[in-house]
Amino acid sequence: MMMLGMSEHEQRFELLADLGAMIAGEVELDDLLATFALRVARALDADRSTLWLIDAATGDIRSRVATLPELPELRVPASHGLVGHVAKTGDPVNVHDAAADPRWGGEQIGHYKTTSILAVPIVRRGEMRGVLQVLNKRDGTFDSRDEDFARVLAEQIGRALDYTTLRGDDAQRGMTVRGRFNHVIGRSPAMAAVYEVIVRAAQTDATVLLHGETGTGKGLLARAIHVNSARRDAPFVHVDCTTLPAALVESELFGHERGAYTGADQRVLGKVEAANGGTLFLDEVGELPLQLQAKLLRFVQERQFERVGGRETLTADVRIVAATNRDLETMAAQGQFRSDLFFRLRVVELEIPPLRVRGEDIADLADHFVQQLARRYRKSSLRLDPAAHASLRAYAWPGNVRELENTIERAVVLARGPVIGVKDLALDERRQASQVIALDGVTLPHGLTLEDAERRYAMAVLERADGNQSAAARALGISRNKLARLLRGAQ
Repeated sequence: MMMLGMSEHEQRFELLADLGAMIAGEVELDDLLATFALRVARALDADRSTLWLIDAATGDIRSRVATLPELPELRVPASHGLVGHVAKTGDPVNVHDAAADPRWGGEQIGHYKTTSILAVPIVRRGEMRGVLQVLNKRDGTFDSRDEDFARVLAEQIGRALDYTTLRGDDAQRGMTVRGRFNHVIGRSPAMAAVYEVIVRAAQTDATVLLHGETGTGKGLLARAIHVNSARRDAPFVHVDCTTLPAALVESELFGHERGAYTGADQRVLGKVEAANGGTLFLDEVGELPLQLQAKLLRFVQERQFERVGGRETLTADVRIVAATNRDLETMAAQGQFRSDLFFRLRVVELEIPPLRVRGEDIADLADHFVQQLARRYRKSSLRLDPAAHASLRAYAWPGNVRELENTIERAVVLARGPVIGVKDLALDERRQASQVIALDGVTLPHGLTLEDAERRYAMAVLERADGNQSAAARALGISRNKLARLLRGAQ
């Protein structure tokens, strides 16, 4: 919290530092506004500050009155008033007398009288995101130093918005996720459906089961559920069930008492206790040994457990999110996974689509990885040429987003010039080396178009599902209608 005794310079520096810290982690719009409230106006020695955002659905400009959060939002048409002028032209404005300016459209609240206005655009990656507006400088006019600081602040807010979740009523009224959702990149219809379920599920404490192929980003989406929930300030504890030795998995989850087994020379708290008040993420829960599943079931049902070697019954208040790349329903039918645990975990079940059905997202993901990895390897001005983008989209990505990231990393490391071309991606070698796509035994000939590859893969998945189109659609992460259209093309 900023102290009133701070100098103007100190106030401005701390505000920028706080916004910078938010960029490093998942940020919600509400949290951004909490930092933004009052402090922008105070740092600029003004009465009020307002954050106007472009509504992606309508093009209208919607207000976030940071200093008066209890009031309803304002909405003005695109290009209306001074705010619309800034959003349309990208030019900042510094007005000393609002009433005398013909561009002033009366964007105000109630009978509040506006005199001086400083408004600067919020632009990110060449896209107009909104306008930062500050009203009524206390000494009369905003000077050039104020303008410079407002520009820097708008740039920082733009960066924060890149990582901001626009959730709840905002999403329903049309404010859409533009590219990112808590570090998850994707604006395809398939991912938009995922975001909607996450936003709704996050507002409850319901147990969530994420199902998807390896490399689809289940861990990031689990964290997105956490940071959009009321538990966001409590721990998020990740348990990778594939790395836990069978002999130690119970101790890892529930902890152990001193002397519980050879080498247990002190009490150790488990992951369950570490997550108390927050979220426990069970990654690849299908790998848990059967003998432990009964104890996990009890915890899922009652939130009660005992440490290994202990007699005291303990409780932990945690929200459980589980993830798997396996078909738990089939495993349960075959006795490989407890059916009662399966049903307890799938209160909310969410299919994460594979990258091959997210064609619109591949370019955004690839560009993001190029920028990120170019910074890591200290290479400047790297970009993908159009042919490389086309090649990336045509590839089937059996390893999903993780494989795409590894492919881009290799290309960035080996790039000799500023442009990454098709040969740098080495996708032809990858196609020839392995034709297996996602499921064992499903192979595709080299040289297929993306449409033909999707169709053949869908037919193979349907065959494995014994002709059950609903099950095949779930496995593919698409709707039954989409599956039917793919299959009709094969007739």
